[in-house]
Amino acid sequence: MNSRDKILQNVRRHLPEAAAAPSLDQAWVEYPDPLAHFSDVLASVGGRALVVEDGASLQADLDGNPFYADAKKIVSLIPGIRGNVDLQAVEDPHELGDVDFAVLPAQFAVAENGAVWVTDRGIRHRVVYFLPQHLALVIDGVQVVHQMHQAYARIEFSGPDFGVFISGPSKTADIEQSLVIGAHGPRSNTIYFRKS
Repeated sequence: MNSRDKILQNVRRHLPEAAAAPSLDQAWVEYPDPLAHFSDVLASVGGRALVVEDGASLQADLDGNPFYADAKKIVSLIPGIRGNVDLQAVEDPHELGDVDFAVLPAQFAVAENGAVWVTDRGIRHRVVYFLPQHLALVIDGVQVVHQMHQAYARIEFSGPDFGVFISGPSKTADIEQSLVIGAHGPRSNTIYFRKS
């Protein structure tokens, strides 16, 4: 018997006993005010959440945002919100590397971790969620689930689709506790809940 077989034989002899998976049918955490909890968690990771009445209120808040006001290239996939880059006309996604600001749709938010669910349905280049310097995600209605168990129950894929949870701006840190915002993605992230 060679040393490889000897090692594998020892590993097989010391395997832990099989255990049944825990039941997922249980009472998961729920928050008295999921929107407030979502906003707090998002703020703790560097993002901002805001409820706006309609598209005009959304545009007014964006106009007051210096990153949006000073942006040279803006992608907006939200009807009625100003942008100057036609995503459908962009052939090569690499051309989006210098986008300053993107205003994009999101489906719902998760109070537990301050994340929002986005997909690439109707979006030609999904990289637009990750390349801009600044990002605003718009959710129609105040759609906030309590935790990830409810979030996964809402996700639907009809085929080989793309979807991802996004929480806050891009960030990274090292063991010396130096936090860098926007290291490999947007430097700011605002989540808008649009009532109408």
